[in-house]
Amino acid sequence: MARLKAALRQIFDDPAIDQISAGDLAGGYPAIQYAPPGADYWIDILARLGDAFRYADLEAETLPVEGVSVRVATPRTLHRMKRDTVRPQDRLDADVLRERFGLEKD
Repeated sequence: MARLKAALRQIFDDPAIDQISAGDLAGGYPAIQYAPPGADYWIDILARLGDAFRYADLEAETLPVEGVSVRVATPRTLHRMKRDTVRPQDRLDADVLRERFGLEKD
């Protein structure tokens, strides 16, 4: 958790980073969203992927974020990860990703 907070602080000047805790990521849904102040995006931080996915199988790309190169999951990967979860918000996110990036329904 200390390394995650240090990495976020290197990019964002946000006291809210201090409020992120290991407990936030330890529950039944091991993810949190961090939205940098004034940004029009958020970062999903996952503690684990679950049984359906392995880190090595995820498609990723490197993008510049606030002047820093960051490796992120591709829209196709995010769609695959979100489309069949129990969380309604994830299913909505999957629909937006499919439409925005022209992904095919599987």
